Amino acid sequence: MDLALQLLFTGIGIGSVYALVALGFVLIFRATNVVNFAQGEFSMLAAFLMVVFSVKVGLPYWLAFIVALMGMALLGAVFNLAVYYPLRHRTYLPVIISTIGASIFLANTTLAIHGPEPEVLSGWFDTPGFLLGPVYLDSQYLLIIAVTAILVALQYWFFEHTLLGKKLQATSQDKEMASLLGIPVATMIMVTFVYSAVIGGIAGILVAPVLFVSIGMGAAIALKAFAATIIGGFGDVTGAIIGGLALGVIETFGAAYISVPYKDGFAFLVLIAFLIFRPQGIFGERVAEKA
Repeated sequence: MDLALQLLFTGIGIGSVYALVALGFVLIFRATNVVNFAQGEFSMLAAFLMVVFSVKVGLPYWLAFIVALMGMALLGAVFNLAVYYPLRHRTYLPVIISTIGASIFLANTTLAIHGPEPEVLSGWFDTPGFLLGPVYLDSQYLLIIAVTAILVALQYWFFEHTLLGKKLQATSQDKEMASLLGIPVATMIMVTFVYSAVIGGIAGILVAPVLFVSIGMGAAIALKAFAATIIGGFGDVTGAIIGGLALGVIETFGAAYISVPYKDGFAFLVLIAFLIFRPQGIFGERVAEKA
């Protein structure tokens, strides 16, 4: 039981990162009806920016965090203008291919500038953690869980109780109708890309002290987050969060009780099972089409 509680805590911590990145997938999908396959690279770039500003430049950790997120906001805006906006009137397939190309470009540009060597980023707290009964609570995992909970709560408040949030929801549900009602659709999509990049950046910075900061970290996180969005119900915000947390717990328990080398495979086994038996996901609704 002690081991199970420890694994549950660790799984929720890792799953929270998947949930944040999955949230970025869902927000972009609901606003544009396409999947942004560069979402993982947003996390990777934010982690590298954090290393540059806090380790290389020597800025205070909190200031480096703010500057890194400002850089991610700028990247989100540029990404929207360069990758999505020129193809906004095309079908979803060219836009998806464009995001894949952007993902490869961002990864290889970072590789060319920084090199293949991974970096180590320290956490927010000097103390590594503390014991609560039989469970060791790592301070970085606690921070990840707390920040995820706060961001989810703030997002719910933002979308349900602010005018801008309601405009974003209207844009995601029906862009043509939103435009007829006077909502600046292009601006709302820009805001969505910026917000998605910042969310992905926060996830990357939070998980960086747990993992090495490397070129491949973004792709690894994005694959799990994409699986989480499908398991939760593609396009559903609650599903993305639940799916991310579930995948983190499943792969942690699978690594402990079955096999560590196959840890990354457990998430995709669950994904395959959902695609076979419940392709609409946990919170998705089955859609029937007339012949």
